[in-house]
Amino acid sequence: MLTRLGKHLTDEHPTHPQALLGAVADDVPLARALEDFLTASKLALPPDRDERRAAARRQSRIDAVPAPLRPAVTGFAEHLVAGRDRARRAGTRPRGHTTLEARLTAVRDFAQFLTARRCKTDWATADVGDIEAFLHAHPGRRASYLTGLRQFCRYALRRRLLLIDPTAGVQAPQTMAFRGPTLPVDRQRELFRRWSTDPEVHPHEAFVGLAALLHGATTQELQHLTDDDIDHEQHRIRLGRRPQPTPLDPWTWTALQRCLQHRKNLGSNNAHVLITMQTKATRAAASDSYVKQTLREVGIQPRILRSTRLVDLVGTVDAKLVAAAYGMTNEAVIAYLSDHVDFARLPNP
Repeated sequence: MLTRLGKHLTDEHPTHPQALLGAVADDVPLARALEDFLTASKLALPPDRDERRAAARRQSRIDAVPAPLRPAVTGFAEHLVAGRDRARRAGTRPRGHTTLEARLTAVRDFAQFLTARRCKTDWATADVGDIEAFLHAHPGRRASYLTGLRQFCRYALRRRLLLIDPTAGVQAPQTMAFRGPTLPVDRQRELFRRWSTDPEVHPHEAFVGLAALLHGATTQELQHLTDDDIDHEQHRIRLGRRPQPTPLDPWTWTALQRCLQHRKNLGSNNAHVLITMQTKATRAAASDSYVKQTLREVGIQPRILRSTRLVDLVGTVDAKLVAAAYGMTNEAVIAYLSDHVDFARLPNP
């Protein structure tokens, strides 16, 4: 790495720390190590990789739109990004990258549907029948697609790309009830025994599994957990934006200690609990995908374990107490309670 860095410094490349980070961006290992050193020494600001990755994802969706319909989608993407920038400058809540990508996904799929199934290559020819046929072909994503198409049609009307709004009278009725998968009790017990008694299980798998199953931890909360969030005396950890530290049971605490020992064995100075071979020499957190893949041996995603825990808690404990403990809104918690009736509380016939 020092040899490659020396070539960049002597081959007429910029030597300013911030410009140097841009010059070595293609050399990923060198860029990661150099960024960690320069930012820790306060010589440069970290490059906004998230923005670049999000821009690449948006562009891939635009490129998948048929050529005759692509200019309008390009303008719509620029409109979404401009709105996000305005919201950020105004101090309001800007839409996340995932939301923007979902809107572009809806328009991309509809554009492909128009050309392939309806033989239309002009946005002005789109009508209500096209919208209904497209949503009928994707019943599971009807609400999400309709939201994106409505926003695009409003944009297209202002730009005179459409004569009418074909989404005006279309509805996507849906309930706010939680409809995701959960695990039966037998499967929960099986996983708990695996993560609490099997020493051959990787420390990261055991900790992520137990934290999600017993404490409802999210992937992001575990991804950014550091040494500063651990209370070794009280056996508590601070997870994300939860108002109070979360006390750990003996099994989860043991799994956490195994993660810390695993990090020590790797000789890493990274303060994060979950580290990888790529992040052990830096101060960066592990990627979101890595945390999700820790449970690949059992074929389960952490969000399913969290949902299982929340459904159980909301059904047996006051929903407002669950919202306060987990730092969630009341509306988000009520979704797990919908369509659930506790027959013991109903009046006797």
